Amino acid sequence: MSSTTQSISLADAPAGTLDQRCIDTLRFLSVDMVEKADSGHPGLPLGAAPMAYVLWQHFLKHDPADPQWPDRDRFVLSAGHGSALLYSLLHVTGYDLSLEDIKQFRQWGSKAPGHPERGHTPGVEVTTGPLGQGFANAVGMAMAEAQLAARYNRDGHAVIDHHTWVIASDGDLMEGVASEAASLAGHLQLGKLNVLYDDNSVTLSAGTDITFTEDRAARFAAYGWHVQTVDDGNDVAAIHAALQRARNEVTRPSLVLVRTHIGYGSPEQDSFKSHGSPLGDANVAATKRMLGWPEQPPFFMPDDAIAHFRSALERGQQAREEWEADFDAYAKENPGLAAELGNSLDATLPAGWDADIPVFPADAKGMATREAGGKVLSAIAPKLPALTGGSADLDPSTYTAVKGLGDFDPRATPGEDQQGSDGGGWSYAGRNLHFGVREHAMGAICNGMAAHGGVIPYDATFLIFSDYMRPPIRLAALMRLHVIHVFTHDSIALGEDGPTHQPVEQLAGLRSVPDLLVIRPADANETAVAWRVALEAADRPVALALSRQKVSTLDRSKYASADGLRKGAYVLLDAVGGKPDIVLIGTGAETGLVLAATERLQSEGISARAVSMPSWELFDQQPREYRDAVLPPDVRARLAVEAGSSQGWHRYVGDGGAVLGVDRFGASAPGSEVMERYGFSVDNICTFARGLLGNKQAS
Repeated sequence: MSSTTQSISLADAPAGTLDQRCIDTLRFLSVDMVEKADSGHPGLPLGAAPMAYVLWQHFLKHDPADPQWPDRDRFVLSAGHGSALLYSLLHVTGYDLSLEDIKQFRQWGSKAPGHPERGHTPGVEVTTGPLGQGFANAVGMAMAEAQLAARYNRDGHAVIDHHTWVIASDGDLMEGVASEAASLAGHLQLGKLNVLYDDNSVTLSAGTDITFTEDRAARFAAYGWHVQTVDDGNDVAAIHAALQRARNEVTRPSLVLVRTHIGYGSPEQDSFKSHGSPLGDANVAATKRMLGWPEQPPFFMPDDAIAHFRSALERGQQAREEWEADFDAYAKENPGLAAELGNSLDATLPAGWDADIPVFPADAKGMATREAGGKVLSAIAPKLPALTGGSADLDPSTYTAVKGLGDFDPRATPGEDQQGSDGGGWSYAGRNLHFGVREHAMGAICNGMAAHGGVIPYDATFLIFSDYMRPPIRLAALMRLHVIHVFTHDSIALGEDGPTHQPVEQLAGLRSVPDLLVIRPADANETAVAWRVALEAADRPVALALSRQKVSTLDRSKYASADGLRKGAYVLLDAVGGKPDIVLIGTGAETGLVLAATERLQSEGISARAVSMPSWELFDQQPREYRDAVLPPDVRARLAVEAGSSQGWHRYVGDGGAVLGVDRFGASAPGSEVMERYGFSVDNICTFARGLLGNKQAS
């Protein structure tokens, strides 16, 4: 927390009520922030400050001195462009965000960046800015709260009992991801989710009347939400009453439409011009005169307003200490549950979590890595209570349902309709999540669950549909959230569904995302190690790419251990004497073909090495000595084989090597035939390899 308040006392302090001075403090801290930076969005803070003030001063349960207190309410500014308002709230209520920090709004190294960034500013729960994402994150937060409460609360001890609050804009509600998430939230009856809609009828470039004329209240009512309208966004009493009703409604999520005026009080009020540009000196002065605020100095804060805001410190400390005392009593009565919950909240993997992971025997027929992944997941989940997840209506294909651990859904009645149930009952305690055909929301919801804490979320769909999830995947990487994406049907080998379902460029796209760990295991045992790595990677998201088709389970008594996956790439089968003339690199389901081709080349007297490379990112993290040992710099003849885009592989094969990949769309036919016609056969790999050796010898 900042050591100084840095408020300024003036004899001619603004008149009016204390509430009004607090609201205008938020308004003009935000305006002055934007003006000093000569960049930002003043319109939302001017219009939405009253609702933000009422929420933070009278409803939000939080402790500015301990921003990570587990049972705090979560607040999401989904309209992240209004970040100056959030920074103003954080500063005045006592978070570790000083006045000097906010004066550096949008500058290099500032703790007040242009849009809110999780992990960068104390009190910011999620990174927002891309509209709709924060809204969907909040749905995930509410789901995590509901699941943890159902699993761990006991009579007399509500150790998980908090709300999720959102301020959302027109743009948030226009984005499709919000529609997907709102639909699911209504179905799931998430009564502790409350959204304040800054209904100002203006977007970045125009009024909403040219693009957004639907009845938003009716739309959310149709989703199953509790809907209220506040006609005057400056009516503090009306806002307070609406939020009280929203908090009291426990069987439906709540939407409060608050009619506000963007750029309130400025010459640009109700104009899109106030959305994303500084008002300018003259307009700032006019706005301050209009609202009765001192024109100088900038960043003026009345002492009584700051004192009122800082009461959040005492309230927060009291609420946190009461919770800590209750948790101590809970732990004495329920030591096992308390330890389990504590591990989950601390993101600690419990002892023995991986004890039942199977070791798969060598099998030429083998199994699809998606099937192996399902077996591994089912072995881990009972021993790792934090693990929870599901698919976008694809459980039978992705093998990501865990039998007997319950279904997260309060609506379904056991005994009436068991279709789709994974067993264990229907309730908020269920650990199998059913997202429906909502890939975009699924990814964003899992981000919210991970940001909430206490759970390790996973989601699943076909690799081709990762395209629908790119925004939340990127944001998970930006926030370094521990989310596990299970992408199956990972190549043209999926077959008859054809090019609309056959991924080509998706792996290259995922590998291009900074801080996303992509793993494409070769067989069942590499898949088991991949799940271990994915669960241990607590500070980043992970994408597992798994096959639809069966692949041989390699004989690890003959070939290198699957634990080599931990290093991203390893020598699976070496040349005689360990000095290859050519290195063949396989990944995923094509590794078996590479291995067979290497053995054939060796039988012909060619010094060939087979390398399994399931993860570029893990390999790139290894010391240079290890990387050079796997891919010797003096061996220029290298062939990488992957049934996906060749983009990026040239960094590993160099200018003397080649890539057997897929740089065109797939085709509808049985998977084995598609693979054969695209050149993925032992014969063709050997032909490629011989050609590279011939070129080398010729040079």
